[in-house]
Amino acid sequence: MTQRVIIEMGMGNDLHGQDYTKAARRAIEDALRHSSLPLFGAIGLSHDEMDVRVTVAVQSPDAVDCAALTSGLPRGKATVKAVHGGLNTTNPTTGDVTVIATAAVEAFLPPQKGWRLKD
Repeated sequence: MTQRVIIEMGMGNDLHGQDYTKAARRAIEDALRHSSLPLFGAIGLSHDEMDVRVTVAVQSPDAVDCAALTSGLPRGKATVKAVHGGLNTTNPTTGDVTVIATAAVEAFLPPQKGWRLKD
């Protein structure tokens, strides 16, 4: 059993290349820039004990390289999944498509001795 200890959201885009992986990577990076986990140092816990679950939402989930995104995550045992969501918007003058991705980055820990999270 694990418990979620953090969730951060982010948004990213690719303005001209219609690269869904690039937009998703930027959304993940945006979420990570909003987070800090001083808990690990405070209680002497290894980052290796953390499960990191990332969900990215884009209009074409099959176009996202989830393995590449997983390898770029800095801590924990990570998984990335892509789902339908996000937004594509087309410039009516040029026809350029902007890809907008959203991401949720969640961190889970097993129950700890000496302290516990509220049920």
